[in-house]
Amino acid sequence: MSENRSLKQGFAAGTSIAAAVIMVTVGIIQFCQGIAAVAENEVFVTGLNYVYKFDLTTWGWIHIVLGVLVAAVGLALFTGAGWARVTAIVIAAVSILANFLWLPYYPWWSVLIIALDVVVIWALSTWQPDRY
Repeated sequence: MSENRSLKQGFAAGTSIAAAVIMVTVGIIQFCQGIAAVAENEVFVTGLNYVYKFDLTTWGWIHIVLGVLVAAVGLALFTGAGWARVTAIVIAAVSILANFLWLPYYPWWSVLIIALDVVVIWALSTWQPDRY
């Protein structure tokens, strides 16, 4: 039983490092996506009208701020600090919410980022460094 637990913890630890890399990458891309939304409104095509519709410039600034936060917390994850893990889980959850609301503008990218954020949350919540 302990060998199975050790294998699971080893996988979770490796995935936690991958989660840090994913968060930095997603943060940089969200930052660039936000710049594209702020700089040129014609880059994104709006489909149906949704209840939570914001101006594209507002969404751009949301993605710029969120991108910086996600990348910064991803870099902090490399230290392995407990506060960085908790903060990363919270920021990944906020990123899931923001990308769900971003679905009308860029659906496939939003679904991909939501899936990556779920992997990040799983990896960080299952890894127990004291049992590794």
